[in-house]
Amino acid sequence: MSQVTMTVNGKEMSGDAEGRTLLSQFLRETLGLTGTHVGCDTSQCGACVVHVDGVAVKACTMLAMEADGASVDTIEGQAAPDGTLNALQQAFQDHHGLQCGFCTPGMIMSAADLLKNNPTPTEAEVRHHLEGNICRCTGYHNIVKAIMAASGQDVSSIAAE
Repeated sequence: MSQVTMTVNGKEMSGDAEGRTLLSQFLRETLGLTGTHVGCDTSQCGACVVHVDGVAVKACTMLAMEADGASVDTIEGQAAPDGTLNALQQAFQDHHGLQCGFCTPGMIMSAADLLKNNPTPTEAEVRHHLEGNICRCTGYHNIVKAIMAASGQDVSSIAAE
């Protein structure tokens, strides 16, 4: 066991981890941040996306020790301290971009990464960026609308698939 320390959502946090402990497991089981979901353990679904030093990564593909000293942002850090949803979270709610909610944390973290790097993406760019995230409920239409709405774009012309 080794001590792993990282800044998570702006707060320094530490815990013990074995060399084989995945970042997703460390966040959920050691730090108690269960918003990072694990859907596949094979990096297929994207439910575990977090930002490490500003880069979106699938936390099931990274060891906790690799994030030692890093800044990690999770879904728990997206809302304001008073619980007010950020624009992206609110857009997911307003445009019904979630159903069961299992993929939502990863979708929001992937979308936040997209909007940070491309503030006004096209529909095609949004769909391309989400290729690493699987949703089994929504068919992606409302997720795409939510992301584009969060970017301040008119979503009335987005056709249903």
